[in-house]
Amino acid sequence: MNGRVALVVGTVSGGVGRHVRSLGEGLLRRGFQVAVVGPASAEREFGFSEAGMRFAPVQIGSSPSVGDAGAVLRLRALLSGADVVHAHGLRAGAVCALAGAGPLVVTAHNAPPVVPGPMGAVYPVLERIVARRARVVLGVSGDLVRRLRRAGARDARMAVVAAPETGRPLKGREATRADLAVEPDRPLLLTVARLAEQKGLGMLLEAAPAIADRVPEPVVAIAGDGPLWGELHDTAAEMDVDVRMLGHRGDVADLLAAADVFCLTSRWEGPSLVIMEALRAGLPVVATRVGGIPDLYADTVLMVPPGDAAAFAAQVGRVLDDPALAADLRARSREAARGLPAEEDAVEAACSVYKAVARG
Repeated sequence: MNGRVALVVGTVSGGVGRHVRSLGEGLLRRGFQVAVVGPASAEREFGFSEAGMRFAPVQIGSSPSVGDAGAVLRLRALLSGADVVHAHGLRAGAVCALAGAGPLVVTAHNAPPVVPGPMGAVYPVLERIVARRARVVLGVSGDLVRRLRRAGARDARMAVVAAPETGRPLKGREATRADLAVEPDRPLLLTVARLAEQKGLGMLLEAAPAIADRVPEPVVAIAGDGPLWGELHDTAAEMDVDVRMLGHRGDVADLLAAADVFCLTSRWEGPSLVIMEALRAGLPVVATRVGGIPDLYADTVLMVPPGDAAAFAAQVGRVLDDPALAADLRARSREAARGLPAEEDAVEAACSVYKAVARG
């Protein structure tokens, strides 16, 4: 099948936007005509047009709004000529479903948010609309696939998301640690995340005093930016432990090369692109047991319940205090990295779905 594919996005974060651009580029290489439809902010951040895709602006926000009726009407016109419409996210998928777009494929990249009040009842409705009207729904984690099936999906499958291309370290371990003013004998614990509620970084700060209670004292480094920057920065500054707020960094490969343990404290994750990057760097990983983490990395990373700071500190401490365990986890990471999906794997999986829905 070589036809016209419309990729529809809402207000997207970095991981989802990069996935959509990568998928679009792969489809172009295979001879598809590719259009991307979504907010103008997505085009500014991810440059779909400069990659060769047509882009049409439609405002699809992160939460339901009165503007959705206009988005439905505009999508109805824009998507009428597509052979396959592939929406990314439940919001985009629901708007496409209400527009009668099809054949419709929807990838759920995140679990619906838990929102208090009347708005909280809206997201389960959107989920049911997507599950029942899409030809195929894809989930980036097993729990999402199971959830979509319970919501009425006739065909729910695991999505294939390519591991990001982090690139090679430019400075290397020693130079990066020197730039960070981390002494050679001090363990460096690293997390790279958007500073938002979903990432559970308050738990990392809560665990930090127990982790730091060893000689030499470890350094806890948090790389990233987001709405909780000020709150987390102020909390870290008041702590009597060495927590470094690094802000947004373009040298993630070097940070990973400099680190001794990678920490992920999220309240929910799909396949977690950042864990994929940590595995490729051969790092021991301690993560919360959420979303796609147990399905994908059960034999590779150490896991704790979400929100359990004491358990998290204990598992990080095990890695720091047991060189044999740390070496074993590094070996497991390198082995797991060899099996991570590449961009062409993700494109091939999508094309297989498109062929199936095009046949009806």
